[in-house]
Amino acid sequence: MGRSGRLKEWLITFVVLAGIAFGVAVVAREPVDPAGDAPFDTSSVYWSDGDSGRLADGTKFRLHGVDAPETGPLDWVSGAKCERERELGYQAKAAVRELTRDQVLTVSHDYGPDRYGRLVVDLSLDGQDLAALLVAGGTHKTWDYDGGDAKPEWCTGRTQGPVTGS
Repeated sequence: MGRSGRLKEWLITFVVLAGIAFGVAVVAREPVDPAGDAPFDTSSVYWSDGDSGRLADGTKFRLHGVDAPETGPLDWVSGAKCERERELGYQAKAAVRELTRDQVLTVSHDYGPDRYGRLVVDLSLDGQDLAALLVAGGTHKTWDYDGGDAKPEWCTGRTQGPVTGS
């Protein structure tokens, strides 16, 4: 067999093995429930603040129906509006991290992406809504973002004007 024949055999073998490896990787993935009830280990969750973060696969997410104080610098457009809000923001982040540490969360509802491309989700912890637990703990406030409610105000306790745009 000539050189081009061996090269052709090698390429075919490579393509077949790559296809098998891809098939094994797809089958080995954790199955996703069509209703969106996919449990995941929170050791793989990075909480960027009290109401949003990133999963191990890089998917950015935001909790639905809840707001946490911002932790960003005061001079950022999306940052905290006052130093008190920043302090509360760090407390909210610590609360969500502690509540979910070594726990298994389930995506109980997927609302699709928000205007920043984050997946908006309801997360459940032992059958209880994570956002409701955080609100009950006092570190978060309910926020009907989809309904156009004003974003909770963390500096004075009042609300800001409604969110516009999508």
